[in-house]
Amino acid sequence: MRRVLLLVALALAGLSLAAPAGAVIVPQRSIAGVELLMTRAEVRGVLGEPNEVIHGTNEFGAFTVFKYRRLRVTFQGRTQVTAVATNRRNEKTARGIGFGSTRDEVRDNVRGVRCAKRMCVKGRLLPGRRVTVFRLYHGRVANTLVGFVID
Repeated sequence: MRRVLLLVALALAGLSLAAPAGAVIVPQRSIAGVELLMTRAEVRGVLGEPNEVIHGTNEFGAFTVFKYRRLRVTFQGRTQVTAVATNRRNEKTARGIGFGSTRDEVRDNVRGVRCAKRMCVKGRLLPGRRVTVFRLYHGRVANTLVGFVID
């Protein structure tokens, strides 16, 4: 009985050593606790002050980008999160997919994903739709983006 309790205690301790709660990619929804459609104040509440803030305009209008270490949060229209991108090694999906994962691992562990040579995409590339893009470099995930298709 003691041995069983010890194993349960060790298993629970191991879970507490897993990636921090913010170190999670939720396809179609969030990265590092930053969810699509959050406000700038909500993002600061989750991640703190950004290392750099970029303001600009493009063919879709005004935008703001909060830059954190290996994480970018984009506000196209400057009010709500429209994309979050990361190449942090500790950001993974619940099934362990993220920076360094192979194309086959992405294909096997992300439901509904379609892979091409340089990227795997979950969702449809149609305006207004949510997508998750795993960008590949030499067959491994180098960057993950969760966002809305703008055009």
